[in-house]
Amino acid sequence: MFKENQTTSETDTIIGPSVKVEGDFVTEGNVIVEGTICGTIKTSRSLKVGPTSKIFANIWAENALIAGEIQGNLNISDKLELTSSAKIFGDIKTGNLSIAPGAILNGKCQMADSKTKATKPEFSKQKKLELKPQTPTNTEILD
Repeated sequence: MFKENQTTSETDTIIGPSVKVEGDFVTEGNVIVEGTICGTIKTSRSLKVGPTSKIFANIWAENALIAGEIQGNLNISDKLELTSSAKIFGDIKTGNLSIAPGAILNGKCQMADSKTKATKPEFSKQKKLELKPQTPTNTEILD
């Protein structure tokens, strides 16, 4: 996802700790958020949310590393990682999910890779089991 000493020519968009963005934020590159965002965030790349960040937005990204607070739904097509300081108040759809101990997640989580369509189990088609009390036979009592 985010690699140290990255040598590619990709440009990251960095929203600093003193910056507040209101509205729709759309980009094709990586995004690093250390400030506050209210609205929506869409990127075809990776999103990194710092531990002091507060986001009040629905999010679409390929990958995400979350250490701050998000109030909104997350649609992450590949990998979502929640660190121990992450707080998510919203629903998640992702391919892969990693949650560190201490992270808070209040919402529904749906996981499926891009090749497999998640299906809901159909409980109505399952057979019902009949439970009958078993009484020991005469031969079992004598043993």
